[in-house]
Amino acid sequence: MSLSLCSVAKSSGELLLEKLQTLYHDWVLQDEFSIQPVECMGICDRACAIAFVSHNKHTYLFGDLPADAEPVKKTATAVLDCASQYHAKPDGLLPYALRPELLRAGAIARIPPLPPCQ
Repeated sequence: MSLSLCSVAKSSGELLLEKLQTLYHDWVLQDEFSIQPVECMGICDRACAIAFVSHNKHTYLFGDLPADAEPVKKTATAVLDCASQYHAKPDGLLPYALRPELLRAGAIARIPPLPPCQ
């Protein structure tokens, strides 16, 4: 599974990436997920974005994540909590009401997995 993160320059996205990398070392699922910074996810008006991507699971794209200096640890913790939920679901579905509050309003897309090849 993979968590992708979009950031532009030294921004809130980079602050979030740094905090995620710090918390990642103590995270119980670090062997199950990789954190991959990406240059662009094409949603500049919804900056500070993350995506959860895995084979045979729905893909989620979240944006507008608060990651300035003060809320960055809370946001990073919410991202890892949501990633844990994503990991636990065989189909990757993340019901709105069960997502960490910081990731509820920021949902941009839920993309269904590709159908099996026949």
